[in-house]
Amino acid sequence: QVQLVESGGGLVQPGGSLRLSCAASGSIFSINAMRWYRQAPGKQRELVTAITSGGSTNYADSVKGRFTISRDNAKNTVYLQMNSLKPEDTAVYYCNAEIRRSLIGAYANYWGQGTLVTVSS
Repeated sequence: QVQLVESGGGLVQPGGSLRLSCAASGSIFSINAMRWYRQAPGKQRELVTAITSGGSTNYADSVKGRFTISRDNAKNTVYLQMNSLKPEDTAVYYCNAEIRRSLIGAYANYWGQGTLVTVSS
């Protein structure tokens, strides 16, 4: 059993900051890429940012320079620091991770339950 649990969402004013966390727990042998997606009301889920096990990152153009992804491999946790937030950043943010549960197992995708970020004055 593997679980991803997100935290840190909430209501913030435009220009403000939030930090999301996502901790993976359970039967975990190794974690490959970890990602943050978001889904705004009435829109499709989109990839926001990703980080490899080695620390390489990439970002959607809409968040470059404002969001920073990081991870703590010892804690099986990924973070998303969001600065200069805009109303269009309002969405449910989902954590995703490629996890292998044993030495001989294959990587599989796991998802968190989502955390709501609302940017509004």
